[in-house]
Amino acid sequence: MELLQLQYFLVVARLEHVTEAARSLHVTQSSLSKTIGRLEEDLGVPLFDRVGRKLRLNEYGNKFLRRAERALFELEQGKQELRDLSSPEQGTLELAVTAASALPHILREFRKKRPHVQFHVQMLATQEMVKLLHQGDVDVCLSSPAVEEEDIECQVVYNDPILVAVPKGHRLAERTSVSLTELKDEAFVGVKRGYGTRDLADRICRSVGFEPKYVYEGDEPARLSALVEAEIGIAFIPSTARNSRDPIQYLQVENHELVREIALLWHKSRYISQTALEFREVVADYFKPLT
Repeated sequence: MELLQLQYFLVVARLEHVTEAARSLHVTQSSLSKTIGRLEEDLGVPLFDRVGRKLRLNEYGNKFLRRAERALFELEQGKQELRDLSSPEQGTLELAVTAASALPHILREFRKKRPHVQFHVQMLATQEMVKLLHQGDVDVCLSSPAVEEEDIECQVVYNDPILVAVPKGHRLAERTSVSLTELKDEAFVGVKRGYGTRDLADRICRSVGFEPKYVYEGDEPARLSALVEAEIGIAFIPSTARNSRDPIQYLQVENHELVREIALLWHKSRYISQTALEFREVVADYFKPLT
């Protein structure tokens, strides 16, 4: 049995179509079919039920798939560990975040410690971020909310109060705090559903009897301050995203615990590189003075 056979098998099992799998692997369909055929000969059983060019995993295929995934996973983990040991000063870091307001400061501190490390950051909704973590496509996540799943380690690093941002000319701009019920007729700007701050704020507002009316919903939390300043609407903004230089008034929320958890997430069974471990330390150190 060859490693290439296992790699091809996983792609075909995922796509269940010879043409699409061959295109994904950049090989000819005949070459792919022959490779899968040799694997089945080695195993002594068919792995797929075939209907034209469509393939569907049969009982044997489903059983073997779990073993093949585990074998290739362990090999990939071994490669990552050896790269980490052989080049401790290099490396790459794949990050996914839903809580990005503190990220520029965190990355600056991390760069001071590991100036030669390359990193790639994706801003995602919680469900997308967790999916990539399970797939092994990201090393660490900086998330709000915290995520509780069996295979995911979760370390809450900060409890971040959520404030109400209003423009300077707003009727509430002279206030320092506001009750949620006073906001039921306001127009809001916010991120889309699926982001922790949005989902939390909506849930708390519903608990006091109203659904926020959004006139803008986007994927960029950093844009909200500009929209508030332009008097498009008011916004729920975490305290860590507050900018004292903005011509905006930030109000505390009265009588309700409107606080988001910021957490580090990583996969329990995957190898954690020294680079990822150091990034986690930088994040924890950043939030310590704020707690």
